[in-house]
Amino acid sequence: MFVMKSAVKLRGFPRCLSHFVPFPASVSTKLSTTSLPLGPPLGVRFLASQDASRKRPMLMEFPQIVWPSIVKTVRNWIMVSLIIRPYFDHDFRIPDFVLGAKHALHVVSSALAGGETKQLEGLVDRTALNDVKQSLSKMSVAERYDIAVDKEDVYFSFPYQVGIMFDESEDDSQKRFVEITMVFHVLRGLKGMIERGEPVPLNVGTLPEFRDKISICNYRFIKEFTKGVESDWTINVVNHFKPSDYLDQ
Repeated sequence: MFVMKSAVKLRGFPRCLSHFVPFPASVSTKLSTTSLPLGPPLGVRFLASQDASRKRPMLMEFPQIVWPSIVKTVRNWIMVSLIIRPYFDHDFRIPDFVLGAKHALHVVSSALAGGETKQLEGLVDRTALNDVKQSLSKMSVAERYDIAVDKEDVYFSFPYQVGIMFDESEDDSQKRFVEITMVFHVLRGLKGMIERGEPVPLNVGTLPEFRDKISICNYRFIKEFTKGVESDWTINVVNHFKPSDYLDQ
């Protein structure tokens, strides 16, 4: 749990996400998965010393988050149950939030893969979008194409951290923001495999033929909850990476 007073200019976050999905303000600490009983995937080990030349360019400089934290999960529950729902929004629910977040993942990643960053203005924070544009310019066509995510290919997702920020830097009113970091595990082609009735191994993350098809996405959402202010969720962190780039081979 983090509660922070900051002089950072937070006023300028654009209204968004309502453009492409009814994005109910909701959150929880339960893990969200598809009906496929894959369970936690990827028995992989990250190596800081791995040759950096093998890694795909990162969209943003952001810590790579893979698994839930037990401590943060408990703190998230406290945040939601004792602060957000009682004082910010009585309708805060994680199932609605996760569904909206998955849809946002699909829309944003598809636009980035197609180089259509202009349509993300107002949906992704301006500073984050500028960082992403610079990263995209360094990627090959194949690397950009690999960014696109079909939400039906997400097989494991969870809110990693829920934070509340207060800002009293400009006037006497206290601005309130909720920030949620989401993690998505993606298996490219999962939707097609299920539709064709193909079996998906429970240890899919450890099989060589699937490793390069697995990616992890970290997205961070923020919304202002200042009393009397109407706001929508925006995205201020967009990051995709492949665990296979960090395997000790």
